[in-house]
Amino acid sequence: MARRYIYRSKGCLPVAGGVLFWTVFYLVIPGNARAQTTDEQELFAIKAEMHRLEAQVEAIERRHRKNTPLRRQAALPAHNPQTASVEPAVAKASTITVKTPRRLTPDILPLLARPDSPAQFSSGASRQDTRTAEAPFLQWTGHVRDEPHRTAIDLSSSSPLAITQTAVDQLPPIFRIGNISVRLGGFVDMSNIWRSSNLTSGPATAWNNFPYANSPNHGLPEERLSAQLTRFSTLLEANPTPSVRLQSYIEADFGGSAATTNSVQISGYTPRLRQGYFTFTQKKWGLHVLMGQAWSLTTNYAKGVIPRQEQLPAVTDNNQIPGITFTRVPQIRIGKDWSQKYWLALSIEDPQATFAFSKPFASGDYLPAAYGQTVGARSFYANSGGVLLNPNSSYTYNPAPDIVLKGAVDTSFGHYEVFGLARWFRALVEAPGATRTHKSTSFGGGVGAGMTMPLGTRALQLTGNVLAGQGVGRYGPSLIPDTTLNGQGSLSPVPEMMGSLGLIGHPTSSVLLYTYGGVEAAGRSRYIGADGHQYGYGVTDTNLAGCSVEFGTCDAQTRTLASFTAGGWWHFLEGHYGSLMGGLQYTYIRKFAFKGNDGAGHAVDPTTFGHTVYVTFRYFPFQQ
Repeated sequence: MARRYIYRSKGCLPVAGGVLFWTVFYLVIPGNARAQTTDEQELFAIKAEMHRLEAQVEAIERRHRKNTPLRRQAALPAHNPQTASVEPAVAKASTITVKTPRRLTPDILPLLARPDSPAQFSSGASRQDTRTAEAPFLQWTGHVRDEPHRTAIDLSSSSPLAITQTAVDQLPPIFRIGNISVRLGGFVDMSNIWRSSNLTSGPATAWNNFPYANSPNHGLPEERLSAQLTRFSTLLEANPTPSVRLQSYIEADFGGSAATTNSVQISGYTPRLRQGYFTFTQKKWGLHVLMGQAWSLTTNYAKGVIPRQEQLPAVTDNNQIPGITFTRVPQIRIGKDWSQKYWLALSIEDPQATFAFSKPFASGDYLPAAYGQTVGARSFYANSGGVLLNPNSSYTYNPAPDIVLKGAVDTSFGHYEVFGLARWFRALVEAPGATRTHKSTSFGGGVGAGMTMPLGTRALQLTGNVLAGQGVGRYGPSLIPDTTLNGQGSLSPVPEMMGSLGLIGHPTSSVLLYTYGGVEAAGRSRYIGADGHQYGYGVTDTNLAGCSVEFGTCDAQTRTLASFTAGGWWHFLEGHYGSLMGGLQYTYIRKFAFKGNDGAGHAVDPTTFGHTVYVTFRYFPFQQ
């Protein structure tokens, strides 16, 4: 007679105890908190139970063989990994043998996460009796400890999600709440930052703030340790029908800084919302809807126009690199795909504008009189933050949201996209000699493109983006101003261009190397005053002799920022305990100002430079 074994381990209840547990559970949990399951789901539930039992049996046998002499091992019955025999404790029912998969993929796991015991599917029970199996409202669906390990970090992409996002989509659900699966992602970050000039900045470099030689901070190195980039995310997903998917994604880090924050004693930096949105996908129609705070549609994408597939550079600096196009803003987005190859999307996004003028100017001040006038106009363009906004920041008047329309195509030769951006800027203007204000609205925007393509092999990829237009500086990391003022007091968009090109290599599966070049440049938007001087942005008649003298006066306006970045990541440790990665990055930045003079008729062309070095370590507890 063949022997039958009932195995017990830390991760599995005894069969009799399981029956008692589920009996009590059904009596306690209300019926409306339990869901019905289909025949297919019941079959998956059986397979999941077999998979768990198989992993536990293998673990026990490994331990047993390790502690058993070789002469005794020959007498033990062999375990067939392709089958699992389970004998229900409810009596006199024949043993069920079910073929089980060796590995469960993440897309199947939500269906497998059912508590139905194999005892319910004994040969003595009819199919009709098993169609209303009930599930608990809250259930753990995590990893089985002894299952074979598979790497959870993929560095083969030009924009690996584990680095640029949190790679939560690549992880299996941790637990379920009713019919909603819950995935957890994120990492703990520790960065050492060194800069050649002191910007008094956290782990996000303000590229346009590198000082000229007049500042005592120029050439004064800055050293800083920070864990602020530690990041956590949660992805909730439900599938009401086979063609409908609902998702909700929340991502946060500790990049916020309250008024009482300091680095003297406790470094208590505050959590902030990075992303928070929900999506609706109708697969049959190719329809995609997003609502909430997410990466702008102007951001370059690695695939389609779907969230968490953005083509972000794999850099360690939280402010990316000069030339990259991006923002993270509240938005409403509607997209359509044709066979997951051709894409079209429209996004309505929260507007804000940046402002600069050739002399100190606050909202409500009077402008220098324009040529032919005796007094200047008065212009209002911003207010201080109110309820739930930062009272120490100014918020511009926004007559309409920013609108982005993008088309993209995915081919075997790479991903390509083009988009258009429309913006509006508003000011309240009191004309010279007038006693009332009137609204003045200006139009801005631009066109952009992006691409990601392999260079003959999957181990080498080229990526790039470009955006050109008027009033688009907000969409670049350097924050070159969107607007200035003309002689009539209206907001005038500043001509701008930004772009970057990156080369990403994968010498091994655990190493990623990258190099990027980026540039952002501004044009002129100015008027001639009644005194003959230029005013606005991009003026060329300012005395800039003090820019090269310590403690001198320097009113230089940025014309161009150019940068070169090189770095890499090494995924050097992984297992059921998580993963560890290390990163090293170097960036060289060069800043050029609009020309001026030295007060004696000689041209002055201020310029400055800077270096940054990042050494970063990240622990990914969920990538197991």
